[in-house]
Amino acid sequence: MKISSKGDYATRAMQDLALHYDKGPIQIEEIAKRQHLPVRYLEQILLGLKRAGFLESKRGVSGGYYLAKHPREVTVGAIIRATEGPILPIFCVGGGKREVCIEEPHCSLRDIWADVRDAVTRIVDHTTLDDLCQRIRVKRERQGLIYHI
Repeated sequence: MKISSKGDYATRAMQDLALHYDKGPIQIEEIAKRQHLPVRYLEQILLGLKRAGFLESKRGVSGGYYLAKHPREVTVGAIIRATEGPILPIFCVGGGKREVCIEEPHCSLRDIWADVRDAVTRIVDHTTLDDLCQRIRVKRERQGLIYHI
């Protein structure tokens, strides 16, 4: 499974907002600078995440975006699905309407791709933004870095 730049940027922005969860609204420019992301593209992504219910926003001088839920309530899988769609390594293991493959009745690879889908789904659906924040903090401690908010 390949995550596009949209999914990558969305998860990085959400992770950044989770790291600053208790700081109030964060301006797009701050997120973009810390995460090395293009501001205009990030604006579109954050609007989509807001429409999907992951973010709230505040207008004005002290405005910006903030998480609509606590970081322990938001999974990487939910963010990926909101930006990328279903988690599928190949079309034939999707649950919804899809193309019919004439090889399907005797295809041994389909089972492997379903296993891949299930493994990826287990990981991303059990990894929260809070988990990512903990990983970042541990890595920074190991590197001897002081985390500045």
